[in-house]
Amino acid sequence: MNQSDDVELPVSLAAAWGVYARPTKGPKPGLSLDRIIEATIKVALTDGLGAVSMNRVAADLGTAPMSLYRYVGSKDELLALSMDAALGAPAPQSEPEEGWREGLSRFARAIFAAYRRHPWTLRVPISGPPITPNQIAWLERGLSSLRETKLTEAEKISVITLISGFARNAATLEATISAAILAAGSTVQATMVSYGRLLRKLTDAERFPALHAAIASGAIDTPDAPDDEFTFGLERILDGIAALMRTRC
Repeated sequence: MNQSDDVELPVSLAAAWGVYARPTKGPKPGLSLDRIIEATIKVALTDGLGAVSMNRVAADLGTAPMSLYRYVGSKDELLALSMDAALGAPAPQSEPEEGWREGLSRFARAIFAAYRRHPWTLRVPISGPPITPNQIAWLERGLSSLRETKLTEAEKISVITLISGFARNAATLEATISAAILAAGSTVQATMVSYGRLLRKLTDAERFPALHAAIASGAIDTPDAPDDEFTFGLERILDGIAALMRTRC
């Protein structure tokens, strides 16, 4: 028996993968894992991740909290499966002949866009490597972009981890700043102008010459277009991967 055969999946995860079906005998249950996940996502989108609890989801479904435990073993399982469903699977690959750089760029932008649609998922704790169905589909899509390269399999995994982490971090930073600006009743433009003025007041050119050069150029006061920072960072990462590729020719 392979070592992997000894691994037992939680019932909810096995159901998500389609390798477990609840008994069909007896009364037809009024709940389903899909309905529970759908209700969880609705709560998270409407009231934020902090509002998600077994009690709240059960109440929205008109059932008792204990009934949810027939489908999920814990709140952590529920959050993991709800996040997986919210982010969804990657779109079908439309350009199978595209190069690795174009493929990774499209991969990263798609992940970034998914997090933007569901910013609450960024607050779900990471408890281990990806294991839910859509997460594995994303991993497969990223790795497929590197199929024809000369990177080792371990390096391919590292590249996908790097790019996925960058997209998640960029989305987290954007969501956090946007929430703070919204709470303050301000705008990005007004916030950056105020920040530039504050820096001028707190610092001087003798102690902070590099910073003051940036201030003088207007780089602090003028916010970038929404995707500029993401594009800049992604392109630099891809440049680094390209440099690594050149060592394998």
